[in-house]
Amino acid sequence: MKLSAQLALLISLLGTSLIAPAADFAVLRNGFSIRHERREVVGSITRLYLEAGNNGYVDVPTEEIDRFDKDLSIPKVGLTPSSPREMKEVIDTVSSRHHLDPDLIKSVIHAESGFNPNAVSHKGAQGLMQLMPQTASQLGVANAFDPGANVEGGTRYLRELLERYNFDLIKALAAYNAGPQRVDQYHGVPPYYETRVYVARVVRDFNRKKLAEQKAAARTKSTYAKAHPVASVKPVVFPQGAETAPR
Repeated sequence: MKLSAQLALLISLLGTSLIAPAADFAVLRNGFSIRHERREVVGSITRLYLEAGNNGYVDVPTEEIDRFDKDLSIPKVGLTPSSPREMKEVIDTVSSRHHLDPDLIKSVIHAESGFNPNAVSHKGAQGLMQLMPQTASQLGVANAFDPGANVEGGTRYLRELLERYNFDLIKALAAYNAGPQRVDQYHGVPPYYETRVYVARVVRDFNRKKLAEQKAAARTKSTYAKAHPVASVKPVVFPQGAETAPR
């Protein structure tokens, strides 16, 4: 499925009143789940709001939802989040090592854990980039709650997936969420609400960062141009018959 189609199907902007006060998981009958901030029933569908501030939402047929579970992402005792500056340094260093855009890693972390290094999903995924224990073990990550180790493992895994799918970002993100076997099975993004919402969410956030970066660069260029105007120089016109400029 093309990215534009995914975004059109999954992401909309609409204001509405608060329905649920805390984050929950909508567990679907196919076994997958969608984390959301609040929800409301609209006819035969349930509208799941993915973020605070009435931004993105996805409509799911109510009959496809098995149940709702609370988000049990609880900080672990003795572990504290890194400062934003330290976290930026970790992401920049690891991204450079694996030759990936740090903004992409930030977008993945935002979608996975909201930058909570102690997050635990209801499926058992851990840390900033939500590594499953088995995946963390395969990546050599001894402590998934260590921010540096988690970002290193998650970034390396994403790089491996990008190489596997010939740097098709959509397939790589889908595989990060649902597993490579599902992407191979469906020859692309699998037909799971959770995965499609996840891919659209990461891409939207990444595109937003790149757009803001381009605008900032344009403003900087404009400010420089105003502060350093180019002098207007009139062309020199020699008298008719003159072959060289006078000394």
